[in-house]
Amino acid sequence: MTQAQVSSSLSGPAARRPRGKVAVGLLACFLGGLGAHWWYLGRRHAWAVTAFSAVCLFCAFRFYPVWYDNPAFFLVFVPVIDGFVESAVFSLMSDEKFDRLYNPGLDRPSRTGWGPVLVALLACLIGATVTMFAIAMVVVYVWVAMGWLDGYVL
Repeated sequence: MTQAQVSSSLSGPAARRPRGKVAVGLLACFLGGLGAHWWYLGRRHAWAVTAFSAVCLFCAFRFYPVWYDNPAFFLVFVPVIDGFVESAVFSLMSDEKFDRLYNPGLDRPSRTGWGPVLVALLACLIGATVTMFAIAMVVVYVWVAMGWLDGYVL
């Protein structure tokens, strides 16, 4: 390499790979409870979601004898369900809007096909299942706490 090539590569901004809707959707679907899609998109307060989930999981495992049967664990469902919703929202967002918000300065717009639609369907399927499971866990937890299930053999 010549001196001109070295100086031009050092002075110019580094080329960044464009962020993809499929990657954002999959991160939100599977790791949305930890805020992984926020880190990928470079959002400013991504650490808050990660810290909230980490504190809730720490409290659930540390301070309760049964980790899945306490309020701290139930609070983790809030960012998890939000991850499923955001997965569908990001996946079904128009390419122009997604590029304008998360890929500014690209010389060519991205064109997505059926990939984001399939990710949105997957997020809705898994998200609905997890949401029903969370609601059922909360109902059983409340009923046990109130004594409504005393004497029932499951």
